[in-house]
Amino acid sequence: MPNPFPGMNPYLESPDFWPEVHHLLIGILQESLVPQLVPKYRVAIEKRIYEIKGEQSLLVGIPDVSIQRTPTPRNSSTSNLAVATRTTAPLKIRLAMSEEVREGYLEVIDIATKEVVTVIEVLSPANKRPGKGREMYEEKRDKIFGSRTNFVEIDLLRGWEPLPVLDNDIAAHYRILVSRGNQRPFADLYLFNLPDAIPCFPLPLGAGDVEPIVDLQALLNTLYDRAAYDFTLDYTAQLVPALSESDAAWADSLLRETSRVPSES
Repeated sequence: MPNPFPGMNPYLESPDFWPEVHHLLIGILQESLVPQLVPKYRVAIEKRIYEIKGEQSLLVGIPDVSIQRTPTPRNSSTSNLAVATRTTAPLKIRLAMSEEVREGYLEVIDIATKEVVTVIEVLSPANKRPGKGREMYEEKRDKIFGSRTNFVEIDLLRGWEPLPVLDNDIAAHYRILVSRGNQRPFADLYLFNLPDAIPCFPLPLGAGDVEPIVDLQALLNTLYDRAAYDFTLDYTAQLVPALSESDAAWADSLLRETSRVPSES
């Protein structure tokens, strides 16, 4: 069965599915653009690789022991170490392990000059949540804004604070930023919410080139069918992040109408 939502499917934002969705979306974007851009351009899948640690500092475990301390002051010959009088089971703790993050993105490259004409980013949680991932992504973003390279940023995640832009105080679930290198500091920002279809947008290229229209909604729906998400998504599960009360009621009604969840008796 097809994607039951008219726009973004919020169940695809789940941490269990989004890494795969992100990977598939990058691939299907490349697949759709290549026939429209050859022979002048190639569309390359590039990767960022970096390491992040958990938000907490490294924790070191000690056995769960009863400590016997001397009640009187120690002199210089007295040991500074506490004495363990009994030993029980160790504490279970969580270490701040390093995690390698691999993020794919697209570059549209002029075959003749080898110049990167356009960068296309599909945001991941690491790009949006506070921490090293967001800091590194914002640094790259700022470098592109200081260049003549076109930039497209697709944000299909409701969680965390959106990436900064000026002149916008409108809240929205999702957004697509299209920034042409020859028009900065001005750019086009497409805002849309859960009940809305994902808007089409033109892909900026070199001067004088015909800009292909990216139908992200059609690509997402194709991805949904190819990956058979209708069979793997649990539409009775709690959404992460949660919806507002009104959006949750709308989504519940839609899922009942499309027989993804049982109708109320």
